[in-house]
Amino acid sequence: MEIFWYLLITLVLIIFFILDGYDFGTGIIHLFLAKKEKDKEVIAKAAGLFWDSNEVWFVAAGGMLFMAFPTYYASVFSGFYLPLIIVLWLIIFRAIGLELRAQFPYEMWKNIWDKAFGVSSLLLALFFGIALGNIVRGVNLGGFENGVSAYEAHYFFLPLWNSSFSPLAENPGVIDWFTIIIGIISVVTLSLHGANWIILKTNASINQQLKKLVFKLSIVQAILTFFSLFIWFKVNPNCFNNFLDKPYLVVFPLIYFTGLVGLILVKKHQNFSRNFIFSSLLIFGGIASSLASIFPVILPSTNNVNAPLTIYNTSTTNYGLSVALNWAIVGIILMIAYFIIQKRLRKGKIDEMDYGH
Repeated sequence: MEIFWYLLITLVLIIFFILDGYDFGTGIIHLFLAKKEKDKEVIAKAAGLFWDSNEVWFVAAGGMLFMAFPTYYASVFSGFYLPLIIVLWLIIFRAIGLELRAQFPYEMWKNIWDKAFGVSSLLLALFFGIALGNIVRGVNLGGFENGVSAYEAHYFFLPLWNSSFSPLAENPGVIDWFTIIIGIISVVTLSLHGANWIILKTNASINQQLKKLVFKLSIVQAILTFFSLFIWFKVNPNCFNNFLDKPYLVVFPLIYFTGLVGLILVKKHQNFSRNFIFSSLLIFGGIASSLASIFPVILPSTNNVNAPLTIYNTSTTNYGLSVALNWAIVGIILMIAYFIIQKRLRKGKIDEMDYGH
């Protein structure tokens, strides 16, 4: 049951990052490339018409995590308290930036909320990448220092950064040079995804520019990918062991590189739905590969005293997992129905659709 719930929560999280990921990417494109008011309006609409339904998956993943792996939930939400509060405020400002920009026809008013939407999207993409970097790097579980654990073995607390800015420090911070690199990769990935979404769903005047940008960012993504693999090996020399011990896990890196190669070849085909699928594969393969590399661990320990958190030592009872399965089936059916209805109502180009302000 632990493996089932782990796979289900992982799938729901990946769906969230694919769906809300294009909203983050749209915000980044909006911040840097949208100059004309018509483009700003339609690009904001490309995110605004979908963001609330997309974030349902994030809420669902959080609820499932609380139910299935309560120890992990308690540990992560206390240890990452400060960055989680920052993420919460960024989500709020992204939403109100979208909802308030069209309330008054004043340029200064629109500029304020456009910046709120764009900067929040950029920082959310960065922070979610940093979060993934922390998960694969590990944390100082128990707050072990000078031979003594400051907390219970499954708890920790991380500052935003420490003086060394190193992932190899005894007490690493949330932000170090390794997690920053993963964060930058996240920003590039979601920018690619957002650009493909804008091309797919709008007739914005910058679409031709975005097609060229997708190719250039794909090259950057490839360079960053191989660089990150190199530094990941430096941070954790055992990072590839899971793929050697369980060769079937190689399917996830293959999915990632399929998406990457497809995006690099974007100039050779004009099927914009296919381009969006490639960037979705990039997100799916990247997250799945990262988590597969540490499975069944879900939060490594950077010290040798307190054991890492796994799906087995953080889960609730088998009875609890079994009972929750019935409610999960109902919830997932409702989520899928909501997703299908919403996407059918908003199918095709959205340029002339009413945002409903």
